[in-house]
Amino acid sequence: MDVVAASEGSAARRRERGGRAARREQRAHPAQGLGRPYIVRNIPPYDVLSEESLARIEAAADRILEEIGIEFRDDPVALDHWKRAGARVDGVLVRFGKGLLRDILKTAPARFTQHARNPARSVEIGGNAVVFSPAYGSPFVMDLDRGRRYGTIEDFENFVKLAQSSPWLHHSGGTICEPVDVPVNKRHLDMVYSHIRYSDRAFMGSVTAESRAEDSIAMARIVFGEAFCEENCVILGNVNVNSPLVWDGTMTLALRAYARANQAAVVVPFILGGAMGPVTNAGAIAQSLAETMAGCALAQLERPGAPVIFGNFLSSMSLRSGAPTFGTPEPAIGSMVVGQLARRLSLPLRCSGNFTTSKLPDAQAMNEGTMSMLAAVHCGANFILHSAGFLDGLLSMSYEKFVMDADFCGALHTYLDGVRIDDNQLALDAFAEVGPGRHFFGCAHTMANYETAFWDSQVADTESFEKWQAAGGEDAAARANRRWKQALAEYEAPPLDEAVDEALRDFMARRKAAVEDAWY
Repeated sequence: MDVVAASEGSAARRRERGGRAARREQRAHPAQGLGRPYIVRNIPPYDVLSEESLARIEAAADRILEEIGIEFRDDPVALDHWKRAGARVDGVLVRFGKGLLRDILKTAPARFTQHARNPARSVEIGGNAVVFSPAYGSPFVMDLDRGRRYGTIEDFENFVKLAQSSPWLHHSGGTICEPVDVPVNKRHLDMVYSHIRYSDRAFMGSVTAESRAEDSIAMARIVFGEAFCEENCVILGNVNVNSPLVWDGTMTLALRAYARANQAAVVVPFILGGAMGPVTNAGAIAQSLAETMAGCALAQLERPGAPVIFGNFLSSMSLRSGAPTFGTPEPAIGSMVVGQLARRLSLPLRCSGNFTTSKLPDAQAMNEGTMSMLAAVHCGANFILHSAGFLDGLLSMSYEKFVMDADFCGALHTYLDGVRIDDNQLALDAFAEVGPGRHFFGCAHTMANYETAFWDSQVADTESFEKWQAAGGEDAAARANRRWKQALAEYEAPPLDEAVDEALRDFMARRKAAVEDAWY
């Protein structure tokens, strides 16, 4: 009898542990993995500069625009737009009178919806909405098993699947990594298709040539319908200024293609302090403001009312070696100021992200990532690109760091929720039940709230040292390695209409057949 009782007791404990694990998994993956389509922030953005200081930065940007100007290369149509708008055009150099760009920007929406093919996953961009999107643009990928290597289309698909599987990310992203095993002039088709096939979230298209931007938009039209796309945003394009003070034709042609189709361009200067901009924060911010306003305004000249996102990417460098550095304090606090400037223009903001120069998913990576990610959420950013996976100064996309970063995004969901005040949260009935000197473990209030009271990390170890050691003493990177493998093993593709899939494949086949492969 004692053996039977012990066995039954052991089984009961196993069932209870299994039940706790199931409840923990459910809390970590709400609504069967759907999660929230985006965050509605309940804490205000943080203003760091006074009105006087902001006015001085704006005045400096105005002087850069009026006295020095910005070059618009290899895009005669852009120059014609500026001439008609009243700017002074001398060859490819454009100078802007004070207030000109701000007047043009008045037609840009302060907030817009980017629709996903699953309407429940459509995102709001602007206002008090916050959208987390994976990192973007790395030529290499990394994991603990195979180390650093060039990215492939399989890696690209894997990261789309990991993003789709995370309840803490809201967007499928864009060029999550470069699939170098696919020709340069055709890989944009495979990347956009991967976003559509393996995710039902909103996504980004190509910007590396006007034709590739137009292909990306055409594929979105196959999914959503041409009439719907004419009236609604369904795809984003991330365009970069060639800082300092140059917009090249590759980027402006792509920018205008998105605007012309009523799709959103994310306009982003990439200012490496000491190289593509001054070493001083205020000067880099003024430059960033000038360059970004010019790009956003060009989108409005192409199509007034087209959605646009005011972007920013401040970074520093080691002045001893010339190497870029990411996740450092100066760009982080600079992002706070950029947030204030974007709000004064009433434009949605993309700012900062989970940046690091670390070569491994280690303490340096998470320290630097936390510094820049907290700056992003406190500066008021609405669309946060590079929320997960960024490693090696953006040269590498890390499987393990993707999982660790997505987990941190989960914590930020709770952080941005702020502190709710109601009768249940104040818990006066719990104080009445427990009284002085007793614990709250078993009281009715705790039992009613314990499953949702605290955010529960899927990467952190919270066991005792002895239990952690007995289980193998894994660090966070090793635990993340197991998590991404588990997520890919459990991944299920969202349904895609067969006719849409066939139309996409047909479009891709025709576009690929029309040109020879190019590998550079």
